[in-house]
Amino acid sequence: MTAKLASAKSLIDAANPLDPATLADLPPRERILIASRELFYQQGIHPVGVEAIAEAALTNKMTLYRHFKSKDELIVAHCTQLAAEGDAVWDRINADNPNDPEKRLTAWVNHVEDVVTNRFERGCALANAAVELQPHHPARVVIETYKARKRDQLVKLFRAAHYKKPEMTADEVFLLFEGARISIQCGGKQMALRVVKMLRDLLANAPRKTPVEKR
Repeated sequence: MTAKLASAKSLIDAANPLDPATLADLPPRERILIASRELFYQQGIHPVGVEAIAEAALTNKMTLYRHFKSKDELIVAHCTQLAAEGDAVWDRINADNPNDPEKRLTAWVNHVEDVVTNRFERGCALANAAVELQPHHPARVVIETYKARKRDQLVKLFRAAHYKKPEMTADEVFLLFEGARISIQCGGKQMALRVVKMLRDLLANAPRKTPVEKR
């Protein structure tokens, strides 16, 4: 994760990312992205107008349109930033455990636990956005390609950990995690919190290759 991406994410994870004292020293484009991210996540993409984003970003519509030609372009940038942060999670897990798929597996499940237990969690921001966007919207491509990359990372991880059916295991795990985050939006956190145990049970019981089969 780049320093700029990390600093932006730390602000978003703060209790009040739109605190003027926190935003004041940041460049306008970064303030706009932080404001749009927070407002889109809390209120939805369609209800939030550029005027509200500009105001929350301590700027005006003219400056916003100087950095983003339209609200649609801002939405694409917003989704691209979220996808980059998701990719950075995998980069960090792989870099921290380069030769140990078991540790990578543990690190990823721990990441899932961190996500679903985060008190600010209101579901996956990219999935939330996808529900609101028309199929032809350019941000849909960003979201769909990111989700495909995420699924591919899981397949690679389960293949490296010698699961017999890495694609099927990846699909089951992917659906569990994505479903848990969606359930937070409509069923509260209690059910979603069970996903970590469900994931650990699934991974413990999914068949793996024997030493002979690994050869």
